[in-house]
Amino acid sequence: MISLRTNPARRRRPGVVAAAGLLATLLAAGPAAASPDPGDTSTARTDVSTAQQAEAEAAIRSGEIPGVDEIVHSDNITHLANVPKDALKGLNTDLAFQGKYAYAGNYDGFRIFDISDPKSPKTVSQVLCPGSQNDISVSGDLLFLSTDSSRSDDSCTSTTQPATEKSSWEGMKVFDISDKRNPKYVAAVETACGSHTHTLVPERRNVYVYVSSYSPSEAFPDCRPPHDGISVIKVPRNAPEKAAVVNFPVLFPDGGNPGAPTNPGVSRTTGCHDITVLPSKDLAAGACMGDGLLFSIKDPENPKIIDRVQDNVNFAFWHSATFNQKTDKVVFTDELGGGGAATCNDEVGPDRGANGIYDIVGRGDHRKLVFRSYFKIDRPQADTEVCVAHNGSIIPVKGRDLMVQAWYQGGVSVWDFTDSSKPKEIGYFERGPVTTDAVTTAGPWSAYYYNGYIYSNDIAKGLDVLKIDDRRTDPAKRVRLDELNVQTQPDYFDH
Repeated sequence: MISLRTNPARRRRPGVVAAAGLLATLLAAGPAAASPDPGDTSTARTDVSTAQQAEAEAAIRSGEIPGVDEIVHSDNITHLANVPKDALKGLNTDLAFQGKYAYAGNYDGFRIFDISDPKSPKTVSQVLCPGSQNDISVSGDLLFLSTDSSRSDDSCTSTTQPATEKSSWEGMKVFDISDKRNPKYVAAVETACGSHTHTLVPERRNVYVYVSSYSPSEAFPDCRPPHDGISVIKVPRNAPEKAAVVNFPVLFPDGGNPGAPTNPGVSRTTGCHDITVLPSKDLAAGACMGDGLLFSIKDPENPKIIDRVQDNVNFAFWHSATFNQKTDKVVFTDELGGGGAATCNDEVGPDRGANGIYDIVGRGDHRKLVFRSYFKIDRPQADTEVCVAHNGSIIPVKGRDLMVQAWYQGGVSVWDFTDSSKPKEIGYFERGPVTTDAVTTAGPWSAYYYNGYIYSNDIAKGLDVLKIDDRRTDPAKRVRLDELNVQTQPDYFDH
């Protein structure tokens, strides 16, 4: 592990310069490769036709879409700050929060910001630890990082290595962040098929980690089919070095959605992409490739399925899930195109690559997920812009169901699903295309509401801080949290 600390008021010490040199050496070998299936995978530049390029340029001239890298936003949104990438040059990924700090994942490691002044976030430290996609969360003095690319070992100086080799490593890393300026790597747990994402179920003495991963192969010694469940890790707070897998509950005893050719255009279920838990209600929702799940976590080591749904008409890849505060709705996202395609256009339409809004009806173990509607941004996007429904969070307002969400180059959307049959966008922030001559991966990976502000981790541009001023969202400014991992959804009104 290399810690790259930044203090703009002082000259760099020789040790930091050396660390930066090592960073450049390691990155010269190339970024960590993601899993070769849908789910935040494509990072390559893809050329477009001359006609598509001309169409994008005409749309810019007419004002239909913003110009290249031009920032536009609704009247109720203010762009307060942008902090570009620094030492870590890989793709920016997820965010977590704790007190006055924001933690930002990156394919090359993670970065800690001091956000005590949201208009001027300051870098506290940067840690080099390559291993896509470095999904990140925090609990107390512990930080958790997902590795979903086959590595030579579990160290922060590992290199890429084929998953066909038995010695290769993927899984969860644990850091001690009691000293924010000098995080310490304290534990690693290998998990089947790695860890694409993870979700914390925190308790007083232990933190349970639900590890989502997928895409097994008979050729992978540590990731063979059937891969029909999730890994559950138990991490003792006082002895994180004793972290270990304690269960692998099978969620799809029938194998899950078979995908094509039975269901053309739908991903075959071979695990889960993301899980959101609501610990105060002992409830979880799983977005699992071809399936959506509702399950009980009363016993966190042994989650129990309550209901399971599929959408074999419009959903391609169940990506993530968000509960409303009353726990009578859940929003599932569809990552059509695997995070590498332009899907916010007339050709794809309003229902494919959208959010699916489901009501939760019934009681206890008899609850059911009932589909109500789709929501997709209707702001025009060029065919050169990778646009996809991605990570978002609730904006906590009693009596309303409001959400902020990242859409890659579709920007940040604030929308209302209080009426689950008639969702509508009420605010937005976005940049214009990165270029008009190729399809590129950029834009917000995550957009979350935390203590009065919206924080967006842009894949290419860095950390953005936004403020929304709107009578519908203003009551949320009174809600303060000490910690937020969005996939560990809090009961906002107990704070």
